[in-house]
Amino acid sequence: MWGVAPLYFKLLQAMPAREILMHRIVWSAVVLVILVVMSGKLPQVKSALRNAKVMAILLLSGILLAANWLLFIWAINSDHLLDASLGYYINPLLNVLFGRLFFQEKLRRMQQIAVALAFIGVTILIISFGQLPWIALALALTFAFYGLLRKKVAVDSLPGLLLETLMMLPFAVFYWVYFSSELSNLSTNEWSLNMTLISAGIVTTAPLLCFTAAARRLRYSTLGFFQYLGPSIMFVMAVWVFHEPLDKARLITFVFVWLALFVFSYDSYHTYRKGKQVVKD
Repeated sequence: MWGVAPLYFKLLQAMPAREILMHRIVWSAVVLVILVVMSGKLPQVKSALRNAKVMAILLLSGILLAANWLLFIWAINSDHLLDASLGYYINPLLNVLFGRLFFQEKLRRMQQIAVALAFIGVTILIISFGQLPWIALALALTFAFYGLLRKKVAVDSLPGLLLETLMMLPFAVFYWVYFSSELSNLSTNEWSLNMTLISAGIVTTAPLLCFTAAARRLRYSTLGFFQYLGPSIMFVMAVWVFHEPLDKARLITFVFVWLALFVFSYDSYHTYRKGKQVVKD
């Protein structure tokens, strides 16, 4: 779902990224309220509201999420989809590292090699261009820290995402009332544009709910490596659909990150097979 999301945001390329973010927040709030009520999880929302520590963590995670959304939208509509793709390739490797730093998840030798390969790839890009790939690193860091906070807070994915979104909602509504363009005037738009804007709620919440649900159930390092599917789709679209330039240094960086993913995936599969064999014996 994250991999094909750029196709949706390209439909709204005429809008500023801040305005698209506004619609993401507003319509996500609508969708999430409906889902929470229908699933009978309103008591969990009320319970979280009574816990100041939980609300403080959700506020911080909500800010990180909004920052990630804004940068992602801007990158897509400014023809930096390759940078976004690289960021979401780096993100799983940061998750592996965070799993070690914050959850004492021991890294096996092959996992250490995978993280080192990704680090080498990013270093090559820095040396080649003389500057940090800031779009990619900012996307990777904001979402890695978001996932870290969501794993630490004792709130289910759906109620937690609703509370994060509701805390951002006043700012989105304020922006809509005082700063939005004519494109956000639903009373004068064509129905097709309005439906596209309202669909932001589904485009936003569906993959996030899957991610936050997985973050509560899986090892954090394992979770990270399911995420390479999204940036792979983005990479293909950036190069072959939107024809973004792929220079030599950037290609070398991608190759190192792909090698890192291959090494980690091989190690995960080998460990899984070994564990099954032990259980069988």
